[in-house]
Amino acid sequence: MHRVRNKPVKSTATASVKHLIKQRGGDGATAASKSANDYNNNDSLLTDMQEPSIDTDKLSYEIFSILESKFLFGYDDSKPEPANSVVAGSIKNQRGKICILSIDGGGMRGILPGKALAYLEHALKSKSGDPNARIADYFDVAAGSGIGGIYTAMLFGSRDGNRPIFKADDTWQFLTRNAKGLYGGAGILKRVLRTGSGCCSGTAKLKKVMKESFSELTLKDTLKPVLIPCYDLKSSGPFLFSRADALETDGYDFRLSEVCRATWAEPGVFEPVEMKSVDGQTKCVAVGGGLAMSNPTAAAITHVLHNKQEFPFVRGVEDLLVLSLGMGQLLDVSYEYDRIIKWKAKHWARPAALISNDGAADTVDQAVAMAFGHCRSSNYVRIQVWATLQNCI
Repeated sequence: MHRVRNKPVKSTATASVKHLIKQRGGDGATAASKSANDYNNNDSLLTDMQEPSIDTDKLSYEIFSILESKFLFGYDDSKPEPANSVVAGSIKNQRGKICILSIDGGGMRGILPGKALAYLEHALKSKSGDPNARIADYFDVAAGSGIGGIYTAMLFGSRDGNRPIFKADDTWQFLTRNAKGLYGGAGILKRVLRTGSGCCSGTAKLKKVMKESFSELTLKDTLKPVLIPCYDLKSSGPFLFSRADALETDGYDFRLSEVCRATWAEPGVFEPVEMKSVDGQTKCVAVGGGLAMSNPTAAAITHVLHNKQEFPFVRGVEDLLVLSLGMGQLLDVSYEYDRIIKWKAKHWARPAALISNDGAADTVDQAVAMAFGHCRSSNYVRIQVWATLQNCI
């Protein structure tokens, strides 16, 4: 587990590498349908939670089409090859590059990357000819924040040290199946504003489903290196749960059920998680990873570049293939001056959270794209959907 401290970031104006999926007029290449509903009053952003008002199947399929053409299968017509170790304790896949998967945090918006991952895994099975192929077979490192952290644990956690517990299809189904019990029927911010800090009714449900999913498994019980952040209130700093650290000492090994609760402990929605390592030596009081690291891509890249024990063949970003999945940015939220000038603190609560999370994720995206330089178009793929995701948290 790493304690993360802020460092100055040098930045110059440059376009980040993204695939932005927007509606286009009936040309068959559309990825999302923009809602016709506008927000007409100051309370419009506090409406009840619903399913995303888009065709998630169509959108996710088109996201996957980008992955297929630009990332895993875009080099030639050969079958995709799983990532394999070539020397004891080191990782290097057969194509000579380390494949990194990074998944943003974003609550109910996690349905989109979940469905994209499901399509990806289905295609891996089809193209490889292996009906048992899983996401974990084709990525060497995974990082996830918030719901992305739970997806990471689901796709890479293992009970037998050989195969993952869950399929990619289980990710988005987990979210839709448990959404009502976790978030309740009313809009999340509406409940927060109405009942204050005592509104964390989803905590018991979250604890139950995480325990059922992972039992007593720990960070050591993951198939590949994983990184999952939270924010530690005890030390007032971000913490990064790491399989590499867990393998080094029990003082950095934590139960996956608690790691998942920690990274998804959204303030006002779920209670903070008081947790300790399996040997009881390391303790923290955790809240959501999205507060500390809504986009964990940079943390994953840094981990690989500086971990010579597991990645001795990596010289720089040219030896990496990075797939970063965003949670989607909203097209149906408008901030006209004449309207927002009248807002009170309660009206700013949800927009401020969205602006902060999305802004931080985009900043990381831009910095990573710049770091890849001339190889960013081939080695770094950022999927960030512009779509109508009305009322998703």
